[in-house]
Amino acid sequence: MPVNSETRAEARSPIRSMTGYAVVRKPTSAGELTVSLRSVNGRGLDLHFYSNSEFASFENSARTLLKQHIARGHVEIRMALSRESDGNGISYNRDLLARYIRVFEQARADFSLQGTLDLNALFSIPALFENTRDVALHNDLDTELADALALCLEELNAFREREGRELVSAIHIELEALERAAAQISAIRASALPQFQQRLRERLSTLLGDNAISESRLAEEAAVLADRSDIQEEITRLTVHAQELGRMLCEGGELGKKLDFLLQEMNRETNTVLSKTSGIGETGLTITNLGLAIKANIERIREQALNLE
Repeated sequence: MPVNSETRAEARSPIRSMTGYAVVRKPTSAGELTVSLRSVNGRGLDLHFYSNSEFASFENSARTLLKQHIARGHVEIRMALSRESDGNGISYNRDLLARYIRVFEQARADFSLQGTLDLNALFSIPALFENTRDVALHNDLDTELADALALCLEELNAFREREGRELVSAIHIELEALERAAAQISAIRASALPQFQQRLRERLSTLLGDNAISESRLAEEAAVLADRSDIQEEITRLTVHAQELGRMLCEGGELGKKLDFLLQEMNRETNTVLSKTSGIGETGLTITNLGLAIKANIERIREQALNLE
Protein backbone atom coordinates (compact mmCIF):
# COMPACT_ATOMS: atom_id res chain seq x y z
CA MET A 1 0.00 0.00 0.00
CA PRO A 2 1.45 3.40 -0.93
CA VAL A 3 2.67 5.51 1.97
CA ASN A 4 0.85 8.83 1.60
CA SER A 5 1.69 12.10 3.31
CA GLU A 6 -0.97 11.55 5.99
CA THR A 7 0.44 8.21 7.14
CA ARG A 8 4.10 9.11 7.19
CA ALA A 9 5.79 8.65 10.56
CA GLU A 10 8.76 10.49 11.97
CA ALA A 11 11.93 8.41 11.59
CA ARG A 12 12.78 6.49 14.75
CA SER A 13 16.45 7.44 14.36
CA PRO A 14 17.57 10.77 12.90
CA ILE A 15 18.27 10.80 9.17
CA ARG A 16 21.06 13.22 8.33
CA SER A 17 22.34 14.93 5.26
CA MET A 18 26.10 14.85 4.77
CA THR A 19 26.10 18.62 4.24
CA GLY A 20 26.35 20.97 7.20
CA TYR A 21 28.22 23.75 8.97
CA ALA A 22 28.65 24.84 12.57
CA VAL A 23 30.95 27.15 14.51
CA VAL A 24 31.44 27.58 18.26
CA ARG A 25 33.32 30.38 20.02
CA LYS A 26 34.19 29.83 23.63
CA PRO A 27 36.15 32.08 26.04
CA THR A 28 38.97 30.38 27.90
CA SER A 29 41.62 31.59 30.32
CA ALA A 30 44.07 31.54 27.37
CA GLY A 31 41.84 33.54 25.04
CA GLU A 32 38.85 32.98 22.72
CA LEU A 33 38.69 29.46 21.31
CA THR A 34 37.00 28.99 17.91
CA VAL A 35 36.04 25.55 16.58
CA SER A 36 34.25 25.11 13.25
CA LEU A 37 33.04 22.04 11.34
CA ARG A 38 32.08 21.91 7.67
CA SER A 39 30.86 18.68 6.06
CA VAL A 40 30.04 17.79 2.45
CA ASN A 41 29.30 14.57 0.57
CA GLY A 42 31.82 11.74 0.67
CA ARG A 43 31.89 7.98 0.13
CA GLY A 44 33.29 7.35 3.61
CA LEU A 45 34.36 9.43 6.60
CA ASP A 46 37.19 11.74 5.54
CA LEU A 47 38.50 14.04 8.30
CA HIS A 48 40.73 17.04 7.51
CA PHE A 49 42.23 19.21 10.28
CA TYR A 50 43.23 22.82 9.70
CA SER A 51 44.81 24.22 12.85
CA ASN A 52 48.07 25.36 14.36
CA SER A 53 50.64 22.92 15.69
CA GLU A 54 49.60 23.78 19.25
CA PHE A 55 46.47 21.66 18.71
CA ALA A 56 48.36 18.61 17.40
CA SER A 57 48.17 16.75 20.72
CA PHE A 58 44.37 17.02 20.66
CA GLU A 59 43.89 15.66 17.13
CA ASN A 60 43.69 11.96 18.05
CA SER A 61 41.04 12.45 20.72
CA ALA A 62 39.19 14.77 18.33
CA ARG A 63 39.14 12.05 15.68
CA THR A 64 37.69 9.58 18.18
CA LEU A 65 34.93 12.01 19.14
CA LEU A 66 34.11 12.86 15.52
CA LYS A 67 33.84 9.19 14.52
CA GLN A 68 31.32 8.63 17.31
CA HIS A 69 28.96 11.23 15.84
CA ILE A 70 29.60 11.29 12.08
CA ALA A 71 29.43 8.21 9.85
CA ARG A 72 30.10 9.57 6.36
CA GLY A 73 31.23 12.73 4.60
CA HIS A 74 34.22 14.96 3.93
CA VAL A 75 34.65 16.97 7.14
CA GLU A 76 36.87 20.01 7.66
CA ILE A 77 37.81 20.77 11.27
CA ARG A 78 39.26 24.19 12.09
CA MET A 79 40.50 25.22 15.53
CA ALA A 80 42.00 28.57 16.50
CA LEU A 81 42.86 30.37 19.71
CA SER A 82 43.00 34.17 19.92
CA ARG A 83 45.32 34.39 22.86
CA GLU A 84 45.33 37.38 25.17
CA SER A 85 48.51 39.40 25.25
CA ASP A 86 49.92 42.80 26.21
CA GLY A 87 50.74 44.91 23.16
CA ASN A 88 54.02 45.95 24.80
CA GLY A 89 55.19 42.36 24.44
CA ILE A 90 55.41 42.50 20.64
CA SER A 91 58.96 42.41 19.22
CA TYR A 92 60.64 41.37 16.02
CA ASN A 93 63.04 38.52 15.37
CA ARG A 94 66.31 40.39 14.97
CA ASP A 95 68.33 37.39 13.78
CA LEU A 96 65.78 36.47 11.11
CA LEU A 97 65.63 40.05 9.81
CA ALA A 98 69.43 40.25 9.71
CA ARG A 99 69.61 37.09 7.55
CA TYR A 100 67.13 38.55 5.06
CA ILE A 101 69.13 41.78 4.85
CA ARG A 102 72.41 39.92 4.28
CA VAL A 103 70.84 37.86 1.47
CA PHE A 104 69.48 41.05 -0.12
CA GLU A 105 72.84 42.80 0.01
CA GLN A 106 74.63 39.72 -1.38
CA ALA A 107 72.20 39.43 -4.29
CA ARG A 108 72.55 43.15 -5.09
CA ALA A 109 76.35 42.85 -5.13
CA ASP A 110 76.40 39.63 -7.17
CA PHE A 111 74.21 41.02 -9.95
CA SER A 112 75.02 44.76 -9.71
CA LEU A 113 71.40 45.55 -8.92
CA GLN A 114 69.99 48.92 -7.92
CA GLY A 115 67.39 49.37 -5.23
CA THR A 116 66.87 49.72 -1.51
CA LEU A 117 65.13 47.68 1.12
CA ASP A 118 61.45 48.39 1.79
CA LEU A 119 60.66 48.28 5.50
CA ASN A 120 56.98 47.49 4.88
CA ALA A 121 58.01 44.50 2.75
CA LEU A 122 60.42 43.33 5.45
CA PHE A 123 57.69 43.51 8.08
CA SER A 124 55.53 41.17 6.01
CA ILE A 125 58.07 38.34 6.33
CA PRO A 126 56.37 35.33 7.99
CA ALA A 127 57.35 34.78 11.65
CA LEU A 128 59.21 38.12 11.82
CA PHE A 129 57.09 39.36 14.72
CA GLU A 130 56.97 37.62 18.06
CA ASN A 131 54.57 38.02 20.96
CA THR A 132 56.74 37.71 24.01
CA ARG A 133 53.81 37.80 26.42
CA ASP A 134 51.54 35.12 24.99
CA VAL A 135 49.61 33.35 27.70
CA ALA A 136 50.89 29.80 27.98
CA LEU A 137 48.40 27.08 27.11
CA HIS A 138 47.18 25.63 30.38
CA ASN A 139 46.65 21.98 31.16
CA ASP A 140 42.86 22.24 30.99
CA LEU A 141 42.81 23.37 27.35
CA ASP A 142 42.24 19.82 26.06
CA THR A 143 39.11 19.60 28.20
CA GLU A 144 37.89 22.97 26.92
CA LEU A 145 38.65 21.90 23.36
CA ALA A 146 36.69 18.67 23.83
CA ASP A 147 33.73 20.61 25.24
CA ALA A 148 33.80 23.09 22.36
CA LEU A 149 34.10 20.33 19.75
CA ALA A 150 31.22 18.38 21.33
CA LEU A 151 29.02 21.48 21.24
CA CYS A 152 30.04 22.15 17.64
CA LEU A 153 29.21 18.53 16.72
CA GLU A 154 25.79 18.91 18.33
CA GLU A 155 25.07 22.02 16.24
CA LEU A 156 26.44 20.39 13.08
CA ASN A 157 24.24 17.33 13.48
CA ALA A 158 21.20 19.49 14.21
CA PHE A 159 21.89 21.27 10.92
CA ARG A 160 22.36 17.97 9.08
CA GLU A 161 19.16 16.54 10.58
CA ARG A 162 17.16 19.53 9.33
CA GLU A 163 18.63 18.98 5.88
CA GLY A 164 17.92 15.26 6.20
CA ARG A 165 14.24 15.85 6.94
CA GLU A 166 13.92 17.96 3.80
CA LEU A 167 15.59 15.26 1.70
CA VAL A 168 13.35 12.54 3.14
CA SER A 169 10.27 14.64 2.43
CA ALA A 170 11.35 14.95 -1.22
CA ILE A 171 12.01 11.18 -1.40
CA HIS A 172 8.54 10.42 0.00
CA ILE A 173 6.94 12.48 -2.78
CA GLU A 174 8.81 10.51 -5.45
CA LEU A 175 8.11 7.19 -3.72
CA GLU A 176 4.37 7.84 -3.57
CA ALA A 177 4.31 8.70 -7.27
CA LEU A 178 6.28 5.54 -8.03
CA GLU A 179 3.88 3.33 -6.09
CA ARG A 180 0.85 4.86 -7.82
CA ALA A 181 2.41 4.18 -11.23
CA ALA A 182 3.25 0.59 -10.25
CA ALA A 183 -0.37 0.04 -9.12
CA GLN A 184 -1.60 1.42 -12.46
CA ILE A 185 0.67 -0.97 -14.37
CA SER A 186 -0.58 -3.89 -12.27
CA ALA A 187 -4.19 -2.97 -13.06
CA ILE A 188 -3.44 -2.68 -16.76
CA ARG A 189 -1.61 -5.99 -16.75
CA ALA A 190 -4.69 -7.76 -15.29
CA SER A 191 -6.72 -6.85 -18.38
CA ALA A 192 -3.96 -7.45 -20.94
CA LEU A 193 -4.63 -11.14 -21.71
CA PRO A 194 -7.69 -10.50 -23.96
CA GLN A 195 -5.60 -8.05 -25.95
CA PHE A 196 -2.90 -10.70 -26.41
CA GLN A 197 -5.57 -13.15 -27.60
CA GLN A 198 -7.04 -10.65 -30.08
CA ARG A 199 -3.61 -9.80 -31.40
CA LEU A 200 -2.82 -13.50 -31.88
CA ARG A 201 -6.22 -14.13 -33.53
CA GLU A 202 -5.54 -11.38 -36.06
CA ARG A 203 -2.08 -12.72 -36.75
CA LEU A 204 -3.28 -16.28 -37.27
CA SER A 205 -6.21 -15.13 -39.41
CA THR A 206 -3.79 -13.39 -41.71
CA LEU A 207 -1.68 -16.53 -42.01
CA LEU A 208 -4.51 -19.07 -42.41
CA GLY A 209 -6.94 -17.05 -44.49
CA ASP A 210 -10.38 -18.63 -44.45
CA ASN A 211 -9.27 -21.75 -42.57
CA ALA A 212 -10.83 -22.21 -39.17
CA ILE A 213 -8.76 -21.47 -36.11
CA SER A 214 -8.93 -23.98 -33.29
CA GLU A 215 -9.96 -22.30 -30.08
CA SER A 216 -7.75 -24.66 -28.10
CA ARG A 217 -4.76 -23.83 -30.31
CA LEU A 218 -5.57 -20.15 -30.02
CA ALA A 219 -5.79 -20.42 -26.24
CA GLU A 220 -2.51 -22.34 -26.11
CA GLU A 221 -0.62 -19.82 -28.24
CA ALA A 222 -2.16 -16.91 -26.39
CA ALA A 223 -1.11 -18.45 -23.06
CA VAL A 224 2.49 -18.80 -24.27
CA LEU A 225 2.55 -15.23 -25.51
CA ALA A 226 0.98 -13.98 -22.30
CA ASP A 227 3.47 -15.92 -20.19
CA ARG A 228 6.41 -14.46 -22.07
CA SER A 229 5.04 -10.96 -21.63
CA ASP A 230 3.68 -11.31 -18.09
CA ILE A 231 5.07 -8.65 -15.77
CA GLN A 232 3.31 -9.58 -12.52
CA GLU A 233 6.50 -10.91 -10.90
CA GLU A 234 8.44 -7.73 -11.73
CA ILE A 235 5.63 -5.46 -10.51
CA THR A 236 5.36 -7.45 -7.28
CA ARG A 237 9.10 -7.15 -6.62
CA LEU A 238 9.07 -3.44 -7.51
CA THR A 239 6.21 -2.86 -5.06
CA VAL A 240 7.96 -4.84 -2.32
CA HIS A 241 11.16 -2.82 -2.85
CA ALA A 242 9.17 0.43 -2.65
CA GLN A 243 7.56 -0.70 0.62
CA GLU A 244 10.99 -1.62 1.98
CA LEU A 245 12.30 1.81 1.05
CA GLY A 246 9.39 3.40 2.92
CA ARG A 247 10.10 1.20 5.94
CA MET A 248 13.76 2.23 5.92
CA LEU A 249 12.77 5.90 5.88
CA CYS A 250 10.57 5.26 8.93
CA GLU A 251 13.37 3.40 10.73
CA GLY A 252 15.89 6.17 10.03
CA GLY A 253 19.60 6.02 10.79
CA GLU A 254 22.32 5.68 8.17
CA LEU A 255 20.58 5.05 4.85
CA GLY A 256 22.78 6.29 2.01
CA LYS A 257 24.49 3.04 0.98
CA LYS A 258 21.43 0.84 1.66
CA LEU A 259 19.19 3.02 -0.50
CA ASP A 260 21.67 2.93 -3.36
CA PHE A 261 21.51 -0.88 -3.55
CA LEU A 262 17.70 -0.94 -3.27
CA LEU A 263 17.32 1.65 -6.02
CA GLN A 264 19.50 -0.44 -8.34
CA GLU A 265 17.12 -3.38 -7.85
CA MET A 266 14.07 -1.21 -8.48
CA ASN A 267 15.59 0.14 -11.67
CA ARG A 268 16.36 -3.41 -12.86
CA GLU A 269 12.74 -4.54 -12.33
CA THR A 270 11.44 -1.50 -14.21
CA ASN A 271 13.74 -2.17 -17.17
CA THR A 272 12.41 -5.75 -17.36
CA VAL A 273 8.82 -4.49 -17.37
CA LEU A 274 9.63 -2.14 -20.25
CA SER A 275 11.36 -4.85 -22.28
CA LYS A 276 8.49 -7.34 -21.82
CA THR A 277 5.71 -4.95 -22.80
CA SER A 278 7.19 -3.34 -25.89
CA GLY A 279 5.22 -3.80 -29.10
CA ILE A 280 1.78 -4.70 -27.69
CA GLY A 281 -0.09 -1.70 -28.96
CA GLU A 282 -1.80 0.92 -26.84
CA THR A 283 -1.52 -1.16 -23.68
CA GLY A 284 2.24 -1.46 -24.13
CA LEU A 285 2.54 2.27 -24.84
CA THR A 286 0.64 3.10 -21.65
CA ILE A 287 2.87 0.77 -19.62
CA THR A 288 5.97 2.25 -21.28
CA ASN A 289 4.95 5.78 -20.26
CA LEU A 290 4.29 4.65 -16.70
CA GLY A 291 7.58 2.70 -16.61
CA LEU A 292 9.56 5.70 -17.81
CA ALA A 293 7.89 7.82 -15.14
CA ILE A 294 8.95 5.23 -12.53
CA LYS A 295 12.54 5.35 -13.79
CA ALA A 296 12.46 9.14 -13.43
CA ASN A 297 11.16 8.75 -9.85
CA ILE A 298 13.95 6.30 -9.07
CA GLU A 299 16.60 8.65 -10.47
CA ARG A 300 15.29 11.61 -8.45
CA ILE A 301 15.28 9.46 -5.31
CA ARG A 302 18.86 8.43 -6.09
CA GLU A 303 19.93 12.08 -6.42
CA GLN A 304 18.45 12.87 -3.01
CA ALA A 305 19.85 9.68 -1.42
CA LEU A 306 23.38 10.62 -2.52
CA ASN A 307 23.23 13.42 0.04
CA LEU A 308 22.19 11.18 2.93
CA GLU A 309 24.65 9.87 5.52
